[in-house]
Amino acid sequence: MKIRVLVSLKPGVLDPQGRAVHHALEGLGFEGVEDVRIGRTVELDVADGTSDEALDEMCRKLLANTVIENYRIEKVG
Repeated sequence: MKIRVLVSLKPGVLDPQGRAVHHALEGLGFEGVEDVRIGRTVELDVADGTSDEALDEMCRKLLANTVIENYRIEKVG
């Protein structure tokens, strides 16, 4: 089973990469972009019987820093 974990910074946490991309877009003449937040995607191939609880535990223990990041688990296909 394919799993996609989307990790993003929590609201209010400074995002220097997002700020740099926002500044670059403005420099290239793109208007109307009010904010940019950078995140990451982790794709996993797991056994079909892997429980939602196990996936959540993987995220909490390793894939996301839950102090400053949120995560969302998606089952692909």
